Amino acid sequence: QVQLVESGGGLVQAGGSLRLSCVASGRTFSSHAMGWFRQAPGKEREFVAAICWRGGSTYYADSVKGRFTISRDNAKNTVYLQMNSLKPEDTAVYYCAATLPYSTPSYYYPLGYDYWGQGTQVTVSS
Repeated sequence: QVQLVESGGGLVQAGGSLRLSCVASGRTFSSHAMGWFRQAPGKEREFVAAICWRGGSTYYADSVKGRFTISRDNAKNTVYLQMNSLKPEDTAVYYCAATLPYSTPSYYYPLGYDYWGQGTQVTVSS
């Protein structure tokens, strides 16, 4: 079982930056592909970014490509989401997710992930 805890959310003005962190419990972090999703009020949870368990491949939603960067530090059991040039439409609860070990999921869909954090609120004011 993997437990995920997100942090780093907050209120920021449009054009600003935030860095989200997600710390995972356990000793198998390096074997899990990791993803970030977000959910705005009244909307479905949507894919933001993902990184494979080897860390060599990353994937992004078109809406964040060029502005957000996902990375991981396996020594710290942590995955990050650097968010730059934030827009009001980025406002949402951001969730960290992990797959089963050594799996190659359908990165873009929530069903591809097996473990979820509680979420952290990101609010971008105009």
